Amino acid sequence: MKPRILIVDDEKEFVETLAQRLTLREYDVTTAFSGKEAIETVRGYNFDVIILDVLMPGMDGVETLGEIKKLKPLTEVIMLTGNATVETAVEGMKLGASDYLMKPCETEDLVSKVQKAYERKAEHEERIRAVKVADIMSSPRSVL
Repeated sequence: MKPRILIVDDEKEFVETLAQRLTLREYDVTTAFSGKEAIETVRGYNFDVIILDVLMPGMDGVETLGEIKKLKPLTEVIMLTGNATVETAVEGMKLGASDYLMKPCETEDLVSKVQKAYERKAEHEERIRAVKVADIMSSPRSVL
């Protein structure tokens, strides 16, 4: 199965270029151009990794991250910005961002972080499945 990626940034040209690069690397890519659009998209679809710009008009990346984590806590989020501050990075990590990159970044660096985030999510989901199976199998009502 292809990793499902959502790219969220208000810079349309950047989003389209990055989406093309990730699609060429066999990712299933969806795009959004604002925090509000991202939230609506996340409500209707399960993503493995979200690449999220920090500075956007309206709902900024940190606020968007908080909403994403409320809706889909297992989704991995990589914060991406051209205007990073230590405070913003710390706040994003406290809210559950898995990583933080400065724009511009090398595509291969981003792909590496996306792949690691995808693997973390898959491992976490597998642990949850294993616990559920163990619970079912240990139930006195389970049929063997």
